[in-house]
Amino acid sequence: MTFIQHNLQQVRQRLGAAAENCGRDPQQITLLAVSKTKPVSAIREAWQAGQRCFGENYVQEGVEKIAQTRDLPEAEWHFIGPLQSNKSRLVAENFSWCHTIDRLKLAQRLNDQRPSHLPPLNVLIQVNISDEQSKSGISPHEIPALAQQIALLPQLKLRGLMAIPAPETEYQAQLAVCRRMAEEFRTLSTAYSNIDTLSLGMSDDMEAAIEAGSTMVRVGSAIFGARHYPPSSQ
Repeated sequence: MTFIQHNLQQVRQRLGAAAENCGRDPQQITLLAVSKTKPVSAIREAWQAGQRCFGENYVQEGVEKIAQTRDLPEAEWHFIGPLQSNKSRLVAENFSWCHTIDRLKLAQRLNDQRPSHLPPLNVLIQVNISDEQSKSGISPHEIPALAQQIALLPQLKLRGLMAIPAPETEYQAQLAVCRRMAEEFRTLSTAYSNIDTLSLGMSDDMEAAIEAGSTMVRVGSAIFGARHYPPSSQ
């Protein structure tokens, strides 16, 4: 068993145990393997181990990896990093998902740039649930208005919400903020029929996110090992 296969097995066991501990079906929780800064060989290794959903934070890096893995059936690519308007076309043309919508202008550009031969781009609204100055995302009270605007864009399909809570070491503190996020998700899902995805939880708070109701967890270093950042990020 390879290093990545072993790590994937460990993460899946964690995910499964967390789901069972709170009476949830592990099959209802998607594991997104965050492959930023990792080589294509690592992605192929994860794919061989059954992983199908991959997340990238840097547009150019992600586009290059997508081009080099077109031979992998069912590989699904999610853009999960901050997105500048001048890079939106690359996301619209190459990815299946964008997790980081936080303004109408960006949604409009993605809609207009999504090729007509592709299905609508699946999008999530990023929420700054911990109200951190350094983080992207909108305030919870802004969700209804932005959701209403995105729902009118035919080349986008609003699927739910995404958040990166502030780091907390105590489990109950993690759970409290994840539950606030899950409440926003439930409120949104009552208004729109397509809402089915809450992208919440990473390596350090995956269990709390799953207990709160996350349907997608984003895990990088626990699968691929420590990241090695290039001299300047894209």
